[in-house]
Amino acid sequence: MGEGLRAVDARVRALESILVEKGYVDPAALDEIIETYQHRVGPRNGAHVVARAWTDPAYAERLASDATSAVAELGYGGRGGEHLAAVFNSGREHHLVVCTLCSCYPWPVLGLPPVWYKSPAYRSRAVLEPRAVLADFGTVLGEDVAVRVHDSTSELRYLVVPQRPPGTDGWSTDRLAAIVSRDSMIGTRQVEVPA
Repeated sequence: MGEGLRAVDARVRALESILVEKGYVDPAALDEIIETYQHRVGPRNGAHVVARAWTDPAYAERLASDATSAVAELGYGGRGGEHLAAVFNSGREHHLVVCTLCSCYPWPVLGLPPVWYKSPAYRSRAVLEPRAVLADFGTVLGEDVAVRVHDSTSELRYLVVPQRPPGTDGWSTDRLAAIVSRDSMIGTRQVEVPA
């Protein structure tokens, strides 16, 4: 896998060099795009939304009823985040998000989609055998926990609000946000308190 990623990185760099050399792409514009998706939109935004929902029941209600507006309250939105729905994991229900057609994804709150999210294997297996996919990520749920798969589309994208882990009472939203991962907001992993 490491060699494959290095090969892809080399191809991306070569393509970028050619596009810049021919004047099709401004390197500063590329840097700005990368900066945007690494620091202005992304999983930190979603983690902030989740932490706020964990600590503010009124916000959690707004997020459940109109995620697009609730997320916008915190200053997040834009392309790929126009129509959001938040689904909440519980002890009885676990949510998993997939886009079976392509790779629809809530960019403003999760950033760039992971490579596996776009893969045909994930897109089909998440629907056909969601528990097996979850197990591949290390998430093993009891048989008493229902797994709900949500198919993200260009019209509606999902944000999973994972269960708040025990032992986090009294934590600040910043401390809580630090333990929320992108994968937990897709539903492939649960949030755990670091040892």
